[in-house]
Amino acid sequence: MSTVTARPAEPEGPVPGDGDGEGAGDAEALARRREQRGWYVYDWAVSVFSTSVLTVFLGPYLTEVAKAAADADGYVHPLGLPVRAGSFFAYAVSASVLLSVAVMPLAGALADRTGRKKPVLAVSAYVGAGATSAMFFLDGERYLLGGVLLVVANVALAVSMVVYNAFLPQIAEPAERDEVSSRGWAFGYASGALVLVANLGLFLGHDALGVSESMAVRICLASAGVWWAVFALVPLLRLRERPYARRGDGVGGGYGRVSFGDGWRQLAGTVRELRRYPLTLLFLLAYLLYNDGIQTVITQASVFGSEELGLDQTTLIGAVLLVQVLAVAGALLMGRLARSYGARRVILGSLVAWTVTVAAGFALPAGEPVWFYALAAAIGLVLGGSQALSRSLFAQLVPAGKEAEFFSLYEVSDRGTSWLGPLLFGLAYQLTGEYRVAILSLVVFFALGFALLWRVPVRRAAAAVGNADPGRI
Repeated sequence: MSTVTARPAEPEGPVPGDGDGEGAGDAEALARRREQRGWYVYDWAVSVFSTSVLTVFLGPYLTEVAKAAADADGYVHPLGLPVRAGSFFAYAVSASVLLSVAVMPLAGALADRTGRKKPVLAVSAYVGAGATSAMFFLDGERYLLGGVLLVVANVALAVSMVVYNAFLPQIAEPAERDEVSSRGWAFGYASGALVLVANLGLFLGHDALGVSESMAVRICLASAGVWWAVFALVPLLRLRERPYARRGDGVGGGYGRVSFGDGWRQLAGTVRELRRYPLTLLFLLAYLLYNDGIQTVITQASVFGSEELGLDQTTLIGAVLLVQVLAVAGALLMGRLARSYGARRVILGSLVAWTVTVAAGFALPAGEPVWFYALAAAIGLVLGGSQALSRSLFAQLVPAGKEAEFFSLYEVSDRGTSWLGPLLFGLAYQLTGEYRVAILSLVVFFALGFALLWRVPVRRAAAAVGNADPGRI
């Protein structure tokens, strides 16, 4: 494994006050703030896909398209395999997760090895945006087209987020990262809420607008791709490349040619290298567990609300909107708390809040939307902050020059293991027939994640990878 030494990027264009002393420092700080503002906009661009496409519209719509194409027994036959029409969307999501696990580490290794993150971000962003926009053509019995577009868009999203997250330790000083990461999440949730309101207006008022319900859904899906494509331009224009000078690998200036074989070899080296940083590995394991609990709550809350509490679709969509809006405030609030108490302590506190919230779900009365909204409000307040601070905390534990590679492992722990929570949720329901027991079973993820994160000494973990003392953490 070659040693990586950071080489400062050259400023783009003339910098006011260039030279020694405060002028140069002020100019660099201004340039960094400009990059940070551009970085926030990618969350603004891409979160609409997660909210409007994956969470609200695509699942029910693609299922109806698959049912229209099904045979008399209710099966469709992608690639000749018999699949229940009602399961097609879930299988497509699973396929995208498995493919993401294979592609993300390679993309991260290539981005770091070449020192050129922006081309990887650009290609993945526009492949994803193009696939999402093409969902406009998903009608009739074109379920297979919908499945392919979903897989392509979700894999592209995963790759782009690896590179996007890898910019964080480069554009923010250690003391800034909690706040910068929290603002990025806040931008994303604000964007998701804004576009979802517009989408729901179109969907609920489609008759008055003279369009069919199917057309309204297809416009909502395609608009997410257009939104993604337009706003992705901002970070691509504002973010700066920071190549790394590598010693002993034949890549002189950080922009050498790289083959796919080189990428896989470097990935294998990254996995081996991670074992040299047991504290970083311990954090990843903690994140794997508690984030799996978070993802399962998000994906199964609507099932719990409809099947166990008997709530209608309007109530469930309203709850999603409430989560989006309050997640903005929650991310910003927890970012401020991290400045006073440190990110690790605030994440630990959020895991306590998650445990209480999930336990409260066990006692929710059926047919009472107000209590479900209260649960959604609690989720929203801790959702954005716990995810944002986890990202910034991990950024403190990544060796310089390995950001994309290590963040690919971080994303794998998010997407690649998200079957654990749903599996436990499903087994609990299968054994008891009670969704209340199933939702309560998720407490184990927050408890184990808390226990592992408690054992991570962040300053020592940062020092072990060669990073400066992050201060209050």
